[in-house]
Amino acid sequence: MTARRRQRRFALSVAAWWMLLALGLWLLGTALDQPASLAACIASAALLVAIGEAGDWLRRRITRRSARRRRTTPSRH
Repeated sequence: MTARRRQRRFALSVAAWWMLLALGLWLLGTALDQPASLAACIASAALLVAIGEAGDWLRRRITRRSARRRRTTPSRH
């Protein structure tokens, strides 16, 4: 998979989650009789997606770092 295709796939994935989350927040607010504007739900969904992606990036970075450390550290057996 090329880098450009990977970026496009990532962007589409994030956009799809963002739209679904925004729609879910809007429908939940309407169902609970506390409707918010669709714009407010879109903004909230964008914030939640950004936090989720940052958390996923941090998790991957920590996993890579610990895996690299395990490979370079000699075992003490």
